[in-house]
Amino acid sequence: MGVGLSADELGLRRITSDAEGSLAALGKTNPELGIALSRLVQTVADEAARTPRFAKALGDALMLGAIQTAAPQPVPARGPATARSKGVLDPFAVFEVSGDAGLRARLKTLNVKQLKDIVAEHSMNYDKAAMRWKSAPRLVDRIVERVQTRATKGDVLR
Repeated sequence: MGVGLSADELGLRRITSDAEGSLAALGKTNPELGIALSRLVQTVADEAARTPRFAKALGDALMLGAIQTAAPQPVPARGPATARSKGVLDPFAVFEVSGDAGLRARLKTLNVKQLKDIVAEHSMNYDKAAMRWKSAPRLVDRIVERVQTRATKGDVLR
């Protein structure tokens, strides 16, 4: 997963994952609002993908042209960036073949660094907390939770 993706596609994947995490958090505190907002975003995105005229009008309304032509803002300096390696396994592929128990068993054989590589590669750090964790079982729980969530995404509408 992630092989051959452009920088724009990777950026979109991260933003989408962050939005999914935010909607999930909202759904825990206010399920009705979380579902309504999810349906609204999905309906607008589906229509924009289906209808070029609507996509252009939506882009104009959101002033996307103005945003794209504006000078890029400098990124504030943080500490030294830690380069992460590619994950040693694809948790989605393992889940598809082996299910929850099989994924947990495979993840339990990995060390904390390898688990964090998987979290980073698949944008599972939606609350910015997982990369600070030092507990392998906690990271395993995060990975399994995110894989289950994404695997069942949209089931409520089927």
